[in-house]
Amino acid sequence: MDILKTVTDSICTQFGAAIDMLENAIRFCPDGLWETEKAFSHQAFHTLFFLDYYLSLKPVGFTPPANFTYSEFGDEPPLEIFSKAEIFEYLLFCKTKFDQLISNLTADLAESRWVNGSKTMDFSIIEILLYNLRHVQHHVGQLNMMLRQSIDDTPNWVNRHGEKNKL
Repeated sequence: MDILKTVTDSICTQFGAAIDMLENAIRFCPDGLWETEKAFSHQAFHTLFFLDYYLSLKPVGFTPPANFTYSEFGDEPPLEIFSKAEIFEYLLFCKTKFDQLISNLTADLAESRWVNGSKTMDFSIIEILLYNLRHVQHHVGQLNMMLRQSIDDTPNWVNRHGEKNKL
């Protein structure tokens, strides 16, 4: 029995499901709510920014993709509402980064350390993946709460990555 394969497959299906649920919440948000409620787009961006950051094997010096000039490391919230197209582009970037990390996960990489610049976070790669999954799902819950409060509806739960019952 290959325990690394079992762990990797489980992280892939469960973390992938959390990312699917993030995508569904963004897709489910009506344009009228997206365009008037800055908090929704900011929450989606925040989730993607840290998804990207925590997927970076060398987080020191991290910056988001070039088309985003805003950093979540600052104290001020962004002034603009990010378009859904920009957010979906960032989501696709993060999905690709996740797939590459998971497909290249070896025992040595899994045990290597993820250490941020201030050294307040020192995790194995497996632990930062689990931490990241929890962070994504936390914000998916917040986005779904915003949807419930605004339109009294939310997308369905996703059991495993790639399931057909996404919306």
